[in-house]
Amino acid sequence: MRSQEIRSKFLSFFEDKQHTVVPSAPMVVKNDPTLMFVNSGMAPFKEYFLGNAKPKSNRLTDSQKCLRVSGKHNDLEEVGYDTYHHTLFEMLGNWSFGDYFKEEAIAWAWELLTEIFGIDKDILYVTVFEGDEEDGLPMDTEAFDIWKNYIAEDRILKGNKKDNFWEMGDQGPCGPCSEIHVDIRSAEEKAKIPGHELINQDHPQVVEIWNLVFMQYNRKANGKLEVLPNKHIDTGMGFERLCMVLQGKQSNYDTDVFTPLIKELETLTGKDYGLDEKTDVAIRVIADHVRAVAFSIADGQLPSNTGAGYVIRRILRRAVRYGFTFLDQKEPFIYKLLEVLSKQMGEAFPELREQKSLIQNVIKEEEHSFLSTLDRGIQMLQEHISFTDFAKEKVNAINEIEKVVSGKTAFELYDTFGFPLDLTQLIAKEKGFSVDVEEFNSEMKKQKDRSRAAGEMSTDDWTILMEAADESFVGYDTLESNVRITRYRKVSSKRGGDMYQLVFDTTPFYPEGGGQVGDTGYLEDEHGDVVYITDTKKENNVIIHFAKNLPKHINESFKAIVNETARFRTACNHSATHLLHQALREVLGNHVQQKGSAVHDKYLRFDFSHFSKVTPEELQDVENFVNARIAEKLPLQEQRSVAKEEAIAEGAMSLFGEKYGDNVRTIRFGKSIELCGGTHVQNTGEIWHFKILSEGAVASGIRRIEAITNAAAKDFFLENSQAFAEVKSLLNNAKDPVKAVKQLQDENTDLKKEIESLLKEKAGNIKDGLKDELQEINGVKFLAKKLDLDAGGLKDVAFELGNQFDNALLLFASEQEGKALLSCYISKPLVEKRNLNAGQIVRELGKFIQGGGGGQAFFATAGGKNPDGIPDALEKAKGYIE
Repeated sequence: MRSQEIRSKFLSFFEDKQHTVVPSAPMVVKNDPTLMFVNSGMAPFKEYFLGNAKPKSNRLTDSQKCLRVSGKHNDLEEVGYDTYHHTLFEMLGNWSFGDYFKEEAIAWAWELLTEIFGIDKDILYVTVFEGDEEDGLPMDTEAFDIWKNYIAEDRILKGNKKDNFWEMGDQGPCGPCSEIHVDIRSAEEKAKIPGHELINQDHPQVVEIWNLVFMQYNRKANGKLEVLPNKHIDTGMGFERLCMVLQGKQSNYDTDVFTPLIKELETLTGKDYGLDEKTDVAIRVIADHVRAVAFSIADGQLPSNTGAGYVIRRILRRAVRYGFTFLDQKEPFIYKLLEVLSKQMGEAFPELREQKSLIQNVIKEEEHSFLSTLDRGIQMLQEHISFTDFAKEKVNAINEIEKVVSGKTAFELYDTFGFPLDLTQLIAKEKGFSVDVEEFNSEMKKQKDRSRAAGEMSTDDWTILMEAADESFVGYDTLESNVRITRYRKVSSKRGGDMYQLVFDTTPFYPEGGGQVGDTGYLEDEHGDVVYITDTKKENNVIIHFAKNLPKHINESFKAIVNETARFRTACNHSATHLLHQALREVLGNHVQQKGSAVHDKYLRFDFSHFSKVTPEELQDVENFVNARIAEKLPLQEQRSVAKEEAIAEGAMSLFGEKYGDNVRTIRFGKSIELCGGTHVQNTGEIWHFKILSEGAVASGIRRIEAITNAAAKDFFLENSQAFAEVKSLLNNAKDPVKAVKQLQDENTDLKKEIESLLKEKAGNIKDGLKDELQEINGVKFLAKKLDLDAGGLKDVAFELGNQFDNALLLFASEQEGKALLSCYISKPLVEKRNLNAGQIVRELGKFIQGGGGGQAFFATAGGKNPDGIPDALEKAKGYIE
């Protein structure tokens, strides 16, 4: 049974059991501060379990894309080394929200596995929760008794809280679970060790394939459990592991989920899979990681240096590094796997086909960038190894002298270049060095402790003041409303201090979403007391208002008032992004798609797919197009609730990576129509004017435009008008200021050339006098001296003097405008004979002038802010040859 058929049979089975089949949610999580990525099948349904929203049906089924590479659930380091852990995986699931419970969940799971999929009952084991004294929980005898109807009692095992009590986090819905495990070992292996002894022991052929979670409790912030008003079912079955069982394989990577990618990798790299363990691990890592990266980009998350984007970049760099080290791949190649991946999974996940070109371009650019970084990092490491001050010696366990690269150096490579420790160890080993891993781990721990301390946040339980039937948003129609606080909680962090989160029965405050920032404003009670709202966000379908303090009369009614000026300017910018999107498609082509946005009251930022720099002429056409729509004073046409399919049929633009409901809101200005939940102007004329400030690349195939409207545009033109008037005044009110500036530039160029000529002449004169000052030390022509020259002059003197000898080491220094400069020249024959390195020397000597630098082995420079350290640097230089 091929993987596509397995997925289809699972969904059809539960559809026959009156479950509604829903598509996979985007993998990148929004509106949930506790998650970066969907890491389990239940994550997209969290708001239903919390009671903050109602699902379209009380029974759902799906195949959800999941990613486990950070936080509590982190499988990254196991990936490639074992046969069943993955970064990206599919979680097949069936869900009940207050409908059926344990009896049906167990019965259907058993029916599907043994009757529909035909798995031998004799290779299956199940676990049930044994209870926990600390939480006061008894054994789950209900599940145990149900299982006895289907499987022998000696195959029902008791599991502890770690394995058989599922929690979504430190707080929230939770409950006992029942895992189904499969033993696919040979008969000989089973005769040696019975399967029940290997459950949850990380055996590659005795693995969990399905977890049935019985949501019965809610974990409070104080650790206490309370019984949920409704009981829910949450199940998750590993699709890749199920394929392994049904296809009779011993590894997930031997199933048709991965074999097409592995075969393509063999073709691309010329390496055979199955002959060498290191090669096999590398191929498995790349086959796994390309899926994670491709789906993340398709869902709108590009590689970057922060947050979720950094996680994706780290996954891709891990794949590149394995290809570089073990498959001899020095050029980008991973992007070529997209052809196979999109054919293989594009039917089930059409976003892969639709975004294929973008994904390929982004991955290719990232590969190219990191391969360059690898080259720089390897060069730096080799310099460190060849320069003994950066390495040390220690006596090992058998009294041998061992050469060691310091852990600080290894961590610097990791932190600066993304250089993994094992790659540093590999390169060091080739040079006869080991790496001080203990020191590396110490440096890593220091960094993690700093990050954790800065980001740690504690959250109290919600204090419920009143039950509200409808916590509704009225901010499309009004900026003021009478509200009651229904619940609140305190949150504390070292970074932000103490804050309070407030929930109202109704609110005019727009919560951050769709690129638009959350509203600010204030609450005012009848006594005239005011509490300022500093931000508004949406968390698991609940609108949360942030305040530095609680209202004095918290149980009374308040007038909630949104900052009208900020809201209006934000609305101008948001409406302008829609017009900008339309303009880009009109000017550049229909391939343009929105890839992200940020809408503030002061400016807007718009990311879009396009594979070349936008020319100045094209940018002007875009700007003119938007301003023409503003001049037309197009009225807002809004549909608050329309069927998504109907909206798409009308031409509404939707965004990849956004989670839409069955009914959506559409915003239309003339021919521009988009699915959008944000706030907008009533007429495009209110935007006043649209001005592009910048255009540039964010990633390969992704461009970014920053622009302003309304008040910010007015301020921009006013400031530029004033600056132009000042320039004209400085030019004696020249009739043609452009011509006058060009004339000044030409004069400045001529003067620079004249100064350079004079400095070269000065350097030449100095060189002749310096030749007599050279000292011969240990066979080296040496001179360390401070000169009255700029950086270019120091270089000219060093090369002109140094080129006369094949054994010179020259260090020159100067002070320019309060800054210190160092230049080090070493004759190339001397670099090789004496293992000297100018880059390492200036890096060390740069400490004396409170700076740093680098360069090549034969010439390097450094700069610093402490000229008083120059004499010490010059004196220290002699030590390198003495």
